[in-house]
Formats: sequence, C-alpha cells, structure tokens
Amino acid sequence: MSRNTPAFVRSRMLPESPPPVADTGAIRWLRENLFSSVGNTILTLVSAYVVVRILFWAAPWFFNGIWDSPSLSACREMLDGRTGACFAVLTERWNQLLYGFKYPSELYWRPTLAFVLLFVAIAPVLFIKYLPRQMLVFTGLYPFIAYWLIWGGSVTVPVFALVGVLAGAVVYRRVLTVSAGVAVLAGIIAAMVVWWAAGRVTASMEGVFALEPVASRDMGGFMINLMLGVICVSLSLPFGILLALGRRSSMPIIKWICVMFIEFIRGVPLITLLFVANVVLAYFLPPGTNFDLILRVIIMITMFASAYIAEVIRGGLAALPRGQYEAADSLGLDYAQAMQFVILPQALKISIPGIVNVAVGLFKDTTLVSIISIFDIVGMIRGPILASTEWNGVYWELYGFAALLFFITCYGISQYSQWLERQLQTDHR
Repeated sequence: MSRNTPAFVRSRMLPESPPPVADTGAIRWLRENLFSSVGNTILTLVSAYVVVRILFWAAPWFFNGIWDSPSLSACREMLDGRTGACFAVLTERWNQLLYGFKYPSELYWRPTLAFVLLFVAIAPVLFIKYLPRQMLVFTGLYPFIAYWLIWGGSVTVPVFALVGVLAGAVVYRRVLTVSAGVAVLAGIIAAMVVWWAAGRVTASMEGVFALEPVASRDMGGFMINLMLGVICVSLSLPFGILLALGRRSSMPIIKWICVMFIEFIRGVPLITLLFVANVVLAYFLPPGTNFDLILRVIIMITMFASAYIAEVIRGGLAALPRGQYEAADSLGLDYAQAMQFVILPQALKISIPGIVNVAVGLFKDTTLVSIISIFDIVGMIRGPILASTEWNGVYWELYGFAALLFFITCYGISQYSQWLERQLQTDHR
C-alpha cells in the first residue's frame, strides 16, 4: 500500500443531526423575542407581572358574574358582597343593544339576514383571486336587497333604483370615449332621470311584494353603527379616488373645487357636520320636504371620510415614480386607461394602510351620531338602558360589551388589510 493511499474512505453520508433544542420551536422564539438581551428580559418579566396582576384582579369579576337577573338590585343580592359582574343586563337587553328599542321584535330576522348576506356579498370583493367572478353579480345586487330587508316597503323601490343605476352605467360606458368627466356627469343625470320617473310609478305600486315598512327613527343599536360604517366606507372610497384625481388635475376649476372641498371638510370636526345634517340642512330644503335623517348622516359622514381618503390616495399617487406615468404614455394609453391599468392599482396598494386607518377611525366615529338623537349602541346605553330603574348603575358590563363589538370588527379589518398587503407584495427581499 502506497504511503499516499488513505486507509479509509467513507462510502455513505451520515444522516443530518437535529439542531440543538435551544435553536428550535418555542424555546428559540422565547429566546429571540422575549429574552434576547438583559433589557428585554427585564421588560418581559415586568410586563408578565403586570399582566398576571390584572388577570388576578379581573378573574373574580368575570367568573362570579351573574347572567340571569331581572335587575341590578337582584343581581347584587345574588352576589351577596362578592366581587362580580352583572352580565344579566346583556341577556335582558341584548335586543336593544343590537337593534334598538323600537325595531319590531318579530322583524329581527330581516336585519339579521341582511347582516349574513353582507359576508356573501363582500367575499368576492375581498378574496377575488379565490372565488368565482360570477359572485360579483350578487355583490352589485346586495345594496338593494339589504335596503328592502331593513327598511321594508314595496320591492319596486329597490328595483327601480337598480334600473336607474344600470341606466347610468350604460350611459357612462357610451360617453366614456368622449371624456371621462362628461361620462360621469352624463351617467349621474341618466340615473337621476330614471329615479325621478320611477318615483312616479312606485306611488301606484306600493303593495307589490311589500314587507312591513320600518321607519329610520325606529332603528338603533349596533345595527346603526354597522350600517353607517359599511355604507360610508363603501361610498367614500370611490369619491375619495375622484377627489384625489381632481386635486392633481391640470384643469384649474376642477382642481380648486376639489382643493376647497377637501380642505374645508378636513378643517371641520365631524360632530359639526352631524349637527349640520340634523338641523341646518333642513333649512336648505323646500318646505314640507321629508329628508330621512339617516340619509343625511350618511351623506355627511361620506363627505368627511372622502376628504381624508382623498389625501391618503394623493399621497400614494405622489409616491409613484415619474417613470410609471411615462410608461403609461409610451404605451399609448389615454388618461382614463393609464389611471385604470397602471397608476391607480399601484397607488392604491401603497395607500392600503392609510385607507384602513381612515376606515377604522370612521367606524368608531359612528358612535357620534348619539349626539344627534340617533340611538346607536352608545346612545342605547346612555339613554333607555341606564335611564331605566332596573339597570341604573351598570356601566362596565355595557360599555365593555360595546367595546368588544367594536374591537372584533376593527381587528378583523386590520388583519384583512395586513393579509392583503402580503398578497400584493411583489418585491422580493
């Protein structure tokens, strides 16, 4: 055997060894996130102590809670000096917290069905990559179905409203080749003409497929907050896009109209606009005009949110490099096509966090309508429930329940926005 010949040559590789226990699983996560340094370790221990103290303080209040009691005094008798919550107010007044105290109890199924159908309607919009596009037909029909279910009345009202929207869309598509601005104006005029003509017809067809009508003043509870949040966010997004594009327009009249609208609305508190909707707006209407209060509130909140969303989207448009606009021009696209296919998709992706921030803030601000005698969930708590002799003095349970409903809704919106940002992430890092 030669001196340079190895004595042994390995014929197979050894199997891979598992990583150390400290570098995997929960131990690794704890070491990297909670105990990565002396300072983080101290903060972790202090935070854990505070959390444990809060849990020990709150646990008896929850676990000793009374869920079945006719009044606060009876609830306190059952507790017999122990620390505990009186959750019985929630079981006794859940219908008022959700629907208001005047909405007919036998008709609760109608807003409940509208709420369930809302998820079916928004699913193809939120998850358009995973659901068939044919479901968008129901999304377009949902606003008219929900109106009929919640407000009731003849089915001809939402049907003719749908016909007016379709007529406006057809006119818009026909005139779009001339000018985008003229097309929008022509579509709005066509829809209004159809609605005016339909109003003459519906007066003689009130009994056709009619549900029991419910006036807006009879609605309340968390249903009002959901209605205002969904409707105003849905309307403010397209209006905000139009205002953002108008503010960046090269046409001075359109630009300054949008600038004045945005700056005026952003400089006025929302509560002031709500008082305008409740009191002042009636002075500008013809005598005897019955303009629904909820509709007035929807208009004012939509205007308020549109101004803020316009500024968010304007920031997204300004963040795009100039080369994107030049690329759209090099493809021979006109203004409408460039905005639809090149500019706006990128600007909206950049603007997602800001838009969601406005949407969450707007949804929480719907509680301000209680100031103008609309009994949303906060108005119900401050008014009929706490004013009753049975539950006067119950605060934490009621406001905690309202906070939980708002937290679930806002947290869901926030989580969806983060998921959408990950789905739209195109850069590779």
